[in-house]
Amino acid sequence: MSIADPLTRSASPLAGLLACPTPFLFFTGKGGVGKTSIAAATAVALAEDGARVLIVSTDPASNLDEVLGVHAGTSPTPVPVPGVAGLVARNIDPEAAAAAYRERVVGPYRALLPAGVVAKMEEELSGSCTVEIAAFNEFVALLADPRVADDYDRIVFDTAPTGHTLRLLTLPGAWTGFLQANKAGITCIGPISALGQTRDRYADAVAALRDPARTTLVLVTRPDVAALSEAARAAGELAALGVVSPRLVINGVLGATDTTDGVAEAWQRRAQAALSGMPPVLAAITGIDNVPLLPAAPVGLDGLHLLLHPEIAGLRGSPAEHPTPRLQSGLGELVQQIEAGGPGVVMTMGKGGVGKTTVAAAIAVALAARDHQVTLTTTDPAAHVADALPDPPRNLNVTRIDPAAETASYTKGVLATAGKDLDAEAYALLEEDLRSPCTEEVAVFQAFARTVAAAADRYVVIDTAPTGHTLLLLDSSRSFTRQLAAQSGALPDPAAKLLDTLTDSAHTRILLVTVPEATPVHEATRLQADLARAGITPFGWVVNMSLSATATTDPILQARARQERRWIREVSRLSGRPPTILGWSSRPLVGAESLATLTAAAA
Repeated sequence: MSIADPLTRSASPLAGLLACPTPFLFFTGKGGVGKTSIAAATAVALAEDGARVLIVSTDPASNLDEVLGVHAGTSPTPVPVPGVAGLVARNIDPEAAAAAYRERVVGPYRALLPAGVVAKMEEELSGSCTVEIAAFNEFVALLADPRVADDYDRIVFDTAPTGHTLRLLTLPGAWTGFLQANKAGITCIGPISALGQTRDRYADAVAALRDPARTTLVLVTRPDVAALSEAARAAGELAALGVVSPRLVINGVLGATDTTDGVAEAWQRRAQAALSGMPPVLAAITGIDNVPLLPAAPVGLDGLHLLLHPEIAGLRGSPAEHPTPRLQSGLGELVQQIEAGGPGVVMTMGKGGVGKTTVAAAIAVALAARDHQVTLTTTDPAAHVADALPDPPRNLNVTRIDPAAETASYTKGVLATAGKDLDAEAYALLEEDLRSPCTEEVAVFQAFARTVAAAADRYVVIDTAPTGHTLLLLDSSRSFTRQLAAQSGALPDPAAKLLDTLTDSAHTRILLVTVPEATPVHEATRLQADLARAGITPFGWVVNMSLSATATTDPILQARARQERRWIREVSRLSGRPPTILGWSSRPLVGAESLATLTAAAA
C-alpha cells in the first residue's frame, strides 16, 4: 500500500489551518524551520480537497521544486504538480524579474538616447534594489490581479526567510511614500513614470495583506528559543504594518519517546522549556497547529502526505544504511587550520537555521582563547551573535551591522560631502534620493566592507545572513561600488578592495555550514557553485546538529540519524578536505564556556 492510498486517519496536524482557508496564504519564518514543507503540504491538502491551487515561491533561494518533486524552474507559466490534480507551482526568479524590469525601463530610450547614456541608465539599474523591486512587482501581480484570482481558489506563497519577507511586505508603504515625495523624475530604480504606474497596484496589495478575510499569515517555527524569538519579532513587525491575526505552526515536535534515551529526553526538555517561555505575542495567538517530528524529511509527495498524516509513518520502510565517511569531529582541528593561516576574515555561510551563528561564535571564542585579537560580527538582520556570546573575553569584540544606524550615518556623510556646495534645490533632490530604500542597502554594504577591511591584523569572524541575502551582498559588490561613487562622488577604499579581499583564499576563509538533510545540503552545494563563479573557494564544510554523532536509541531520532549518513557522504564528496561534524547538543550552546566545548578536543 502506498502512502497516498486511502486510510482511516486521525485529524491532520494542520487541521486548524486547513479548516477555513482564505484566498491567499503566506508562510514565513526563520530559515530552516520547515516553512517550504509546511506551505507545500498545505497546498497539496487544499488541492486534494478540490480547490484550484497555485503555490509560488518568492524566495531568492527557493527549494520548492525539491519539496514538491517537480521541475517548476523559473518559467512564468505555473507547472502542474504530478499526482495532485488542481495544484500548480511557480518560482519567481528575482534576477530574471530584474532583467525584464530593466528592459521595460530602458528599452524605450534605446533609439532616442546616445549609447553612453543608455549604458549609464543600465548601470543605475544594476543594484540589489532593482532586483528587489522587480521581484516585488511579480508578487504584486499575483496578489492584486483579479484575473489571477479568477484562475485559482487559493494562492499559497512560500515566502523568503523572515527578514526578507518583512522587507518585501514593507515595500508598498516605503515605495509609495518615496514616489509621492520624489519630484525629480528619477530614482535609483528608474524613472518615476515607470514606478508610478504601479502605485494603485501597491495599494491593492497592501489592502489584501491587511484583510483577514482574504489573507492568512502563517508563522512557521520550531520548538526552540531562536526560532520562536524570530517568529515573535515577525509577528510584532507585521502587526505594526497592519497585518494582524496570524496563525502559528510549530514544526518538529517530538512525541512520546523512550524515556531511557538521554538524547530524546534532552530534546523534549529543551523543546518544552522553549515553548513554556514562548514570547507573549506568540502565546496570544489563538490558531496554533503542532506538527510532529517525522522519521524522514517531508520531501516529495509521499513525504508531504506523511507530514499531513504522521500515523502512516509505519508504512514506510527503514531508511537505507549508508556508511559514514572519515570526518573531523569537533571544531578543534578546523580552528588550528584557520589559525595557521594568520589573521584575516572567517565567514560562516549557509541556509538559515543550520547553526552558522553558533559555529561562528565557537570559532571566535577558540581563537580568542589562543590569545589572538578577535572581532565577531554579523550581517544578518536577525543579529543573534550577542545572544550566543553574552560573555565575550576581553580580546573578543562582539559587534553587529545595524541597518538603521548605518543608514543614518551614511546619509549624514553624503549630505555633508556631496551636498555641501549644492544650492537649495539640488540639496533637496539629494535628500529625496537618500530617502529611497536603496540607501539602506548601500549603507549596510559599506559597513560590511569596512568590517572586512579591519581584518588586517586580527581575526574577524563574520556570521553572515541566510544564503540568498549573502549572495545578494557578494554579487552586488560591483554595482554597489558604482552606486557609491555616483552618489557620494568618491569610492570608499574598503569597498573598492572588497572583492579582491573576498577572493583571496589566504586571507578570507569561508566555511559552508549545513545540517545533514537534503535541502540544506543542496542549498550549500548551490552556494559553493555560486561562490566558484565569483572566484571564491570555500575553506571547508561543517555538518552541524548531527544525530548520527550521538548515541540515541529513540526510534524516530534513530531513523533520522540513519537518513543523515547519505548527506554526510555527499558533503564529504563536495568538500576539499574532510568535513567537520558536530553532534546534536543536549544543551543550548550559549556563552563562552559552553561554546568552548565544541573545540575542546584540540585545545
